[in-house]
Amino acid sequence: MIFAFLAETAGQADAGAAFPPFETWHMPSQLFWLAILFMALYVALSRYILPKLADTIEKRANRIAFGLDEAARLNNQAVEARRALELRLAEARSKARETAEKARVKSEAELASETARVDADLTKKLEVAETRIRRLRSDAMKNVEAIAVEAAEAMIGKFGVRATKAELGKAVAKALE
Repeated sequence: MIFAFLAETAGQADAGAAFPPFETWHMPSQLFWLAILFMALYVALSRYILPKLADTIEKRANRIAFGLDEAARLNNQAVEARRALELRLAEARSKARETAEKARVKSEAELASETARVDADLTKKLEVAETRIRRLRSDAMKNVEAIAVEAAEAMIGKFGVRATKAELGKAVAKALE
């Protein structure tokens, strides 16, 4: 119908020469072949092309769903592996703390025993040294007394005074007190 209208308007503009496809006597055959081609295209699409396309789309959807399921499964495995790793790390840290604490306690005990042993050795050496110093002091004091008596005797002798060693010893002892 549109073609007929176009043919008439074209015919009015140029009455002698019309565009051949727009001529009205071609319309029924054109509509017939349009219907045949449309039906052939419809049959080809509905029987062959669309089922293959639908099958391809369904396979792709299944492949995508399988991929998503696989990704979810792998994600769950990764989460479980991470939890297991964190658990093992926590256990390792705990064990390391325990080992470090045991080593610290052991080293402190060894240090304390070594310190006590060294202190005991030093105490013994100090007692021995103090005893020796006391003995040397007492020996020195005895010698000092004897030396003082001899020095006093020599000094008195220079002045021409005479005294006995016993008297001089008493005087030195009294002066040393």
